Amino acid sequence: MCKVTVIIPNYNGIKFLGECLEALFSQEPGTPEFDVLVVDNGSTDGSRELLQERYPQVQTLLLQENTGFCHAVNVGIGQAESPYVILLNNDTKVKSRFVSSLLREIENKPDAFAVSARMLMWDKPELLDDAGDQYCVLGWAYARGKGKAATKYDKPCRVFSACGGAAIYRRSIFEEIGFFDEEHFAYLEDLDICYRARIYGYCSYYQPEAEVIHFGSASSGSRYNLWKTELAAANSVYVTCKNMPLLQWLWNLPFLLLGWLIKYLFFVRKKMGKAYLKGLKNGFRKSLSASGRAHKVRFQVKNLPAYLAIQGQLYLNVLRILKKS
Repeated sequence: MCKVTVIIPNYNGIKFLGECLEALFSQEPGTPEFDVLVVDNGSTDGSRELLQERYPQVQTLLLQENTGFCHAVNVGIGQAESPYVILLNNDTKVKSRFVSSLLREIENKPDAFAVSARMLMWDKPELLDDAGDQYCVLGWAYARGKGKAATKYDKPCRVFSACGGAAIYRRSIFEEIGFFDEEHFAYLEDLDICYRARIYGYCSYYQPEAEVIHFGSASSGSRYNLWKTELAAANSVYVTCKNMPLLQWLWNLPFLLLGWLIKYLFFVRKKMGKAYLKGLKNGFRKSLSASGRAHKVRFQVKNLPAYLAIQGQLYLNVLRILKKS
């Protein structure tokens, strides 16, 4: 049995899928054997035919409709038998040490739930797209180093969350904390599950030797659009409501209100203010729904040290934003 399974969710990604797989199958000599599993979300663009004709060595799971990122990767994780899984976006090109670097890092970190790769911009690969994700008390999740020189983020470190576009996960921990929350559909689901892992005492790391070039926003069409703005806003509320105990949420509410106000003004300038407000409203509605309440992480006294450590990180990451680090 292979140690790792690479899971690629795909929805009408034929433009990128072939190049993604070719790069993945060009790993450096000595890379441990790995399986590749593509979970196709009802593509109609020829992706399925491409897989059947050119990549018979790739395992495929063919879903009948687009069920979203979370359901697709959950199906893939459930299918995998390896102790580790790598989630990889279809709009990526990995470099030759990608698999071996991620696998080595997570094996060397017994407390690691996830390890994030160094993601580089497709058109400017000298610049970062993501160096692991952080989360702050304003309710903002952000990619470390986005748009900055990749050479400035060349040291491994602990991060709040791994970016689910290119990261390795310890599969056994999913059995303990649960899988990706399908209430998200897409966006912030990777933050949510790493937040949950932190509550249970596990950590996420960043390993710059695992490099991947990322096109970005290939599924949604652009960095900012009405659908993405509304969905991400809803999920930003849902993340706080489901992972923070009520007392912590009330303690942080003034900061959250400030964060939502700043984001609202930002999207007003992009003529998406109404979509953002609608998303916030949907986020509260989802959090208070029967399904949302069922997914809430229940407070346990034994996890109190983890909650206190998380709160410290939420404050610290605001300072990092101000320092632009």
